[in-house]
Amino acid sequence: MNRSISILFRAIPLVMALLCFSYGAYIYFASSAPGNVTAGVVIFFLGTICLALFATAATIIRQITGTYNNTVRYALPVMGYSVALITLAFGIYMCTGPRIPHYFVPGHVVCGLALIALCVSTAATASTRFTLIPENSARPLPEQGRPQPNPAGFTLAEERLLEAVAVCAALAAWIWAFVLLKDYEITPHLVAGSVMGGIACVCTSLIGLVSSIARQIRNDYTRRERHFWPSLALTMGCIALVWGLLLIFFLWGKPADFVGFVLIGLGMICLSISSKIILLAKIWHADYPLANRIPLIPVLTALFCLFLAAFLFEEAVTKTKFFVPARVLTGFGAICFTLFSIVSILESGTRKK
Repeated sequence: MNRSISILFRAIPLVMALLCFSYGAYIYFASSAPGNVTAGVVIFFLGTICLALFATAATIIRQITGTYNNTVRYALPVMGYSVALITLAFGIYMCTGPRIPHYFVPGHVVCGLALIALCVSTAATASTRFTLIPENSARPLPEQGRPQPNPAGFTLAEERLLEAVAVCAALAAWIWAFVLLKDYEITPHLVAGSVMGGIACVCTSLIGLVSSIARQIRNDYTRRERHFWPSLALTMGCIALVWGLLLIFFLWGKPADFVGFVLIGLGMICLSISSKIILLAKIWHADYPLANRIPLIPVLTALFCLFLAAFLFEEAVTKTKFFVPARVLTGFGAICFTLFSIVSILESGTRKK
């Protein structure tokens, strides 16, 4: 990877973050209508996930280009975790602070986005020894049992800690979703709970990414995991997609039917994340000629989100309930395109010379 390409791949998440921040602020300040508040706040804080993805991208690229140092090693993950905690604090404030009705849904969704940013920041932390992945992949595999751990990699306790952070975030999202859905007869609870369920699918997919990176760095990634972790992410994507389609089908014509489209967008993000996990699985102790095609997956999901948003923009002209999903799906497209840069970086860094 030359210097120009490395700058481009680091610029993509920053540009997408700027897009989310500016677009979200524009929508929020354009009107005090509930739709503007919800869409503006959610899109704005989608930018924090882009910043966490930037931390991951910069962590890997600097190791590939030989510009990694101790300052960057700690500064990038700290930046990601700081952004996640600030987002969580803002979401909790919206949920528990001023009792404004149209703060309920965006407040809970922002808390969910903070959990995603927390998982992504953990992936950035796990990537601090990324160069060990191609080194370990070149080692011969034992005939039976697990491979011998690399002493330069993570200890077992460090690996388990990284995985525990992602697992706790995903578990919190699932519990949060079911607590909200307990009162599904109330429309705001149904909307917030369904979206939190989609966010839980994204966090669960990120468990696979964190585990794949950490275990390949430690060199205790097994043959079984080459199938398990990609299957987990793909399953989460399918759950979010089917969940969204069921909501659209059973709630069609009702006030909350629009939330199904948001679930479909979150399913696209799960599929984008799966591309990273699939890439890591395919190149582990193997030559995979189609590895450079895998980055097309997040490109296609980004395009899908943007085209679906275009249709919903037209629908929102006569039905204002589609105002929010049309704009939020645009932000999801930015997340998917940011994941394209991460997958491309992974493909470059793990490519066999």
